[in-house]
Amino acid sequence: MSWPDGLLVALGAVMAVVIWRLVTGPANADRVVALDLGFVVFVAATALLSVRLDVVAIDILVLAATLLGFLTTIAVSHLLERRPR
Repeated sequence: MSWPDGLLVALGAVMAVVIWRLVTGPANADRVVALDLGFVVFVAATALLSVRLDVVAIDILVLAATLLGFLTTIAVSHLLERRPR
């Protein structure tokens, strides 16, 4: 097993923890953080798959997804901040 394969297995384990936190998270903020971490893990797995398959075109997708994830995190945190408690 090569190093990208080992890291993909580790990212799979992290994704299982993320899914557990999404389901059981006591507050909506915990679920949002878990969803953001899940997106980061998905993007990291896509980048590792790009390295493993030696496909450079996927890197553009990873960059666009990173920007989208950042903007989504800002928007959701703004919505959580404005929401009455």
